[in-house]
This record gives sequence, structure tokens and C-alpha cells, in this order.
Amino acid sequence: MIKKRGAMKPLILINFKTYPEAAGKKALLLAKKIAAVKTKKYVIAVAPPILALKEVAQKTRLLTFAQYVDADEYGAHTGEIIPAELKKSGVMGALINHSEHCLPLKLIKKTAEACKKQHLLTIICAADLNEVKEMARLRPDYLAYEPKELIGGEISVTKSKPKIIIEAVKLVKKISPKTKILCGAGVRSRQDLRQALELGTEGVLLAHAVVKAKDPKRFLEEFLL
Repeated sequence: MIKKRGAMKPLILINFKTYPEAAGKKALLLAKKIAAVKTKKYVIAVAPPILALKEVAQKTRLLTFAQYVDADEYGAHTGEIIPAELKKSGVMGALINHSEHCLPLKLIKKTAEACKKQHLLTIICAADLNEVKEMARLRPDYLAYEPKELIGGEISVTKSKPKIIIEAVKLVKKISPKTKILCGAGVRSRQDLRQALELGTEGVLLAHAVVKAKDPKRFLEEFLL
């Protein structure tokens, strides 16, 4: 959840990944379609490809997250994505340890600390309950439970692993009460969203269900009903 106008609202984060539907100029076009969706109940955010990140952050009102970030500060680092540069670009935060870009625990901790130093929101991903426990100890702003085997599939985590979502919520709230819990992997319908919130999460992660939809704006409007 992100505080907006005094109220806490569930977060809907749409990861563009590097799908061709969000490549090059298409990333901004897709972001503008998403930005046209009106909702009073949710906060919508996007994670565009890195080369489109600054443009989306500055040319839409959407909250924008980096799909990945490094732990380094300014200096002799080649090819690094620096938290300070993300902040200057208008980016709100970053995904850390997504199952498609896993990191060792020490580097996850270092990256999260570097982001917090720049006042960037951290969304740390965890693929199972053991990782949920480890990541919760880092006290991120958000912890996203996403079982790797369901990502990009047709079966939602809310249907396949509801009991684990409940356990994940309990674990996180016990270890880091201020951390908000998201879930993702196969989430594709408003029923999935409703169930995720009923299970105790405070938002969801989406990707191909929106990005590859024939009409992303219409899909999202129906999803958020």
C-alpha cells in the first residue's frame, strides 16, 4: 500500500519486463494507456524496461519502479544502475531479487540499504517461505511473494498456494510489521486480486496479463472493478 491523500491503498505493480509489446517507444505508449485508467481504490505503478524508465517516470503520473538496481554509488563502475541516478530520474523505487534476476543474500541487503539511502522504495521478492523469512529481516517497504514455477503461467498463486500466502503474511508481520506484502505469479483476474487481498496481502504484481492484453487499458479497468 502507498499512502495517497491520507489513505492507504493497495498497490498494483505492472512489470513490463522486456516483452516486445513494451520495447522501445512502445513502453511509453503502454504506460500512457495504463495511466488513463481511473481508480480510487488502488495505486497503479509500473516497472518499464531500463531504457524507457526515465521517460515513463517523467512523462506520466504513474509511480515508476526500476526492474533492477545495483548497490553501488557514483564511481568507477561500468554498466551499473545507480540508485542515486534512479532518484534523479523521478523513479519511485526498485524491484530487488526478482526470480528472473536473483541475487545472493548479502547483495540483496547491500542493494536495499543503498536504495533506502536514496529514499527509494524497496520491493524485495521471495520465492518460498524460507526466502520470505530472510527477506523480511531486511525490513523492506514491500515484500513480494512470487513462486517461480507459477510466473508467466495460467494458474494464479492465489489459487495454487493460498495457505502459503497466509503463512507469508503472518511471517512478515511478525518479523517486520511495517513491511507491506504483495503477491504475484499468474495473477490475471479481478477474482485473483480480490482473493489476494482477502488472504492478507496489500497488493499484487502483474506482467504478461496486462502487457500482452489486446487492450491493456480495458483489461486493467475490468481487473480493478
